[in-house]
Amino acid sequence: MKTDSNSATPKGSKSSGIKRKIKKVVFLFLTLIFIMAGIFIYWKYFYTYSEGYRAGLLQKFSHKGNIFKTYEGEMILSSVTSNTNVALASEKFYFSVSEENLAQHLDTIQGQMVIVHYMQKNGTLFWRGESEYLVDSVKRIR
Repeated sequence: MKTDSNSATPKGSKSSGIKRKIKKVVFLFLTLIFIMAGIFIYWKYFYTYSEGYRAGLLQKFSHKGNIFKTYEGEMILSSVTSNTNVALASEKFYFSVSEENLAQHLDTIQGQMVIVHYMQKNGTLFWRGESEYLVDSVKRIR
């Protein structure tokens, strides 16, 4: 009987040591995954990839959405104009606005030439807007 109790003690301590090592490895692995997920979410949705200015005609501005209402805008960026100041070659710039005061200002200057400052994110969040371009300021061109 003495041999059974003596042989059980080393096996128990050996298996508990393995269990501690496994728990430590799993904890480190989960911590690493959590940190990597946090870095990815920050890079995808909050990191500013690009920022700059765009000038053009504010063609459309609306407040839309089924559950989360967001402010969405559309500008015409003309690169070539004719003799009568009609845009011949143009590109559309779609953007979102998250600030209420700025949205009200943009709503009043539709159809006018404007310069907007934007920040481009790598991804969109449904409560922030449909576009990866977020406008944070606007200036009318007189």
